[in-house]
Amino acid sequence: MTHNSPQAFFTTSFITLLQEHIYHFDTLPSTQTWAVEKIKAKTLIAPFCIHAKRQTQGIGSRGNQWENVPRGLMFSFALPLVSLPQDLKIESSSIFFGVILQQFLASLGSKVWLKYPNDLYINEHKIGGILTQKIHDSLVCGMGINLYHSPDASNSQHYATLEKSISANIEPLSFLSNFFQSFEKFISWKQIFSIYKLEFHKNNSYFFHFQNKHICLKDTILNEDGSLSIDGHKIYSLR
Repeated sequence: MTHNSPQAFFTTSFITLLQEHIYHFDTLPSTQTWAVEKIKAKTLIAPFCIHAKRQTQGIGSRGNQWENVPRGLMFSFALPLVSLPQDLKIESSSIFFGVILQQFLASLGSKVWLKYPNDLYINEHKIGGILTQKIHDSLVCGMGINLYHSPDASNSQHYATLEKSISANIEPLSFLSNFFQSFEKFISWKQIFSIYKLEFHKNNSYFFHFQNKHICLKDTILNEDGSLSIDGHKIYSLR
């Protein structure tokens, strides 16, 4: 089923359709790879969501392998491009959905923030990330969040996680249904950008490499389309 209305993404019927097409797996190599392959093979049509309790070859927010953790929330969802806000540049889709996720986690009491352009942080520690890919006429968005897991004496927890109290109450399928329901609150990129620009200052102590230079994010300008301006260049990624 496809959707022609540019506002379909935000309608109750569209969100319900996404909620009704959540596929759960105990183990997958990667939810993102699985979703992308199904779209390319035309065996699944957006909207849908893939959730796996465990990934063996998870993809990180910059294409690197995402370290498997004892407890995490890993999922990928696919949406028709025509369902996205008309003012959203596809290059900024990680920010768009990252802010929606950040806002949803904040509603649960988390102090999470979005490090430009697609990493989830609590204070100075990374707890998750977002990966978006345009595949044919669909956008596939993968998300991974480290959840708190009580370590035993032989396996101390050496990675940052979502807050313990919030992690304890997360049941994946209920979380996903409620997360997708929150989409109806956001009707445009302009709305998302107005939220994100107020928190962009949290990036000020972080650096990235660009044209063999070590550049601080506080020396960049965040543009209204989600790109950064630096030394006369406009970039959408810190890779």
